Amino acid sequence: MNAFTYAEPSESQPEIPLLGGDVTEGVVQVGDTVRRPVGPHTPLVHALLRHLEEVGFAGAPRLLGIDAAGREVLTFVSGEVAGRPRPGWIADEERLASVGRLVRDYDDAVAGFVVPAGVRPGQGVSPPPGMPPAPPYPAELVGHMDYTPDNIVFRDGRAAALIDFDLAKPVPRVDEVCNAMLYWAPLGDPADADPLLRGVDVPRRCRILADAYGTSDVDRSRLVEVAVLRTRRAWFSMKQIAEERGGGWARMWEEGVGDEIKRREAWLERNGATIHAALTAP
Repeated sequence: MNAFTYAEPSESQPEIPLLGGDVTEGVVQVGDTVRRPVGPHTPLVHALLRHLEEVGFAGAPRLLGIDAAGREVLTFVSGEVAGRPRPGWIADEERLASVGRLVRDYDDAVAGFVVPAGVRPGQGVSPPPGMPPAPPYPAELVGHMDYTPDNIVFRDGRAAALIDFDLAKPVPRVDEVCNAMLYWAPLGDPADADPLLRGVDVPRRCRILADAYGTSDVDRSRLVEVAVLRTRRAWFSMKQIAEERGGGWARMWEEGVGDEIKRREAWLERNGATIHAALTAP
């Protein structure tokens, strides 16, 4: 893993559980640090975080090492996170635009990052049988690809930092914008949305995110296609990871995330043309 040992301060401090994520268990705050379990994703995440520190990207935690319990140690990122129940500002359009700008800032910062030799991106699982093909667009950078409200830290009403890079992997930029829209537009059947987001104008929010990111015309034309193809693949990958990893992944599957994904696919098929029009209008 090539991570250095973290030197604990002389005074012991309590471990405070940090809640809010769906699948990562055992995350705690200790003083001004966060301790997280390691996994197949860890070598890539550590290399990525080192790169972000080297280029001066302020919107990510810093890697401090590995503690005596074998957990990665990161700096604690202060600010406001939309936990559950979601706060009233989850639908605020100014905050939404700031999410698009933060995603763009991250993508620009990571554009020069090269995955180290011998490091395998992803969750350490092979594509399951029957999985539909991925969108036919080449990877451009190592995306965060998990822009849930739980993973974006706000300060003064603006998206300021990202946490939880466990799903980082090489993707085209359009996948990054699509992932942000998935959670913040949100893309999916309104029945599955947070109550505070059920009455929002989804195509308008997609356009706000795309404009804030500075999405190219080419990527705007691809977004709905990518959303549909990624959704079709998500059903297969979620099922496989739930079976192989268990834990939070299995809980999500048992709670019906597979059915939610199918509803999202049907919703995108019905509403894709309207979203496409909003994204590409002059």
